[in-house]
Amino acid sequence: MSFWKNKRVLVTGGAGFLGSFVVERMGRDKAVIFVPRFTDYDLRRLEDIKKMFDDFRPEMVIHLAASVGGIGANMKNPGKFFYDNIMMGVQLMEQARLKGVGKFVTVGTICSYPKFTPVPFKEEYLWNGYPEETNAPYGLAKKMLIVQSQAYRQQYGFNSINLLQVNLYGPRDNFDPESSHVIPALIKKCLDAIKNKENKITVWGTGKPTREFLYVEDAARGILLASEKCNKSEPINLGSGFEISIKDLAELIAKYTGFKGKIIWDKTKPDGQPRRCLDVFRAKKEFGFQAQVTFEDGLKKTIDWYKSEVLNR
Repeated sequence: MSFWKNKRVLVTGGAGFLGSFVVERMGRDKAVIFVPRFTDYDLRRLEDIKKMFDDFRPEMVIHLAASVGGIGANMKNPGKFFYDNIMMGVQLMEQARLKGVGKFVTVGTICSYPKFTPVPFKEEYLWNGYPEETNAPYGLAKKMLIVQSQAYRQQYGFNSINLLQVNLYGPRDNFDPESSHVIPALIKKCLDAIKNKENKITVWGTGKPTREFLYVEDAARGILLASEKCNKSEPINLGSGFEISIKDLAELIAKYTGFKGKIIWDKTKPDGQPRRCLDVFRAKKEFGFQAQVTFEDGLKKTIDWYKSEVLNR
């Protein structure tokens, strides 16, 4: 509690999925938290960013805000995802430096890694190639913040850290089929099929690619541990170290939702990156983070939340 008590912390994206858990956890430790709303501060606009820093005068910034989505959203919005993410991040870090903010925490993405990265992904592999094409604009925009962080530490002594996070899942996730990631999308497909008495669902791709997922409360805990204990600009993976194929994932979600119909694979749609799984040793070494929630337990909690908060309303 001593670290966070009365610390003035600005959390961009604090009203979002991950941000809400980060804010709740910090609030229990008595931090003074400011969550900017888009209606008051458009974080792509320099004047709004300057006003936000003047209004709150933070000691720390945790930058979670992002324009992001699944494969379909990335394919529809490559320009928007690049522009929004790079403009938010670069200008926020520069203004934080100019305003004398003590620490800047960037939460990046596994999408920054090259398309063909040896598994498990080690942080030193980050610059060994171009990211997978469908999410490269988003991944590269986030990757540039690592460059900025390291350059600012070298020239200005500015304290910033960079976390490379896998896909999250959990209660309060985005279940909009136009922009959701694979877990909420599959949960919604299965439960909608049951509700509508349909005997099949269609899923993009072949089912062969693998993905790693981190339960949202584990992610929030990891971000706050890093914010408290880490003071290096080298990127650090934040994940569970667990890998599952999309085919096995779909079958597991069908099992836990009670969907007994057929899963049709639309092979005309892209698979995305062939495999994703992080080496999570550095996070354990630097700030003692390990995922605690098992994947099966996390899935059950997510499905139960969706049933009670969305489906049965």
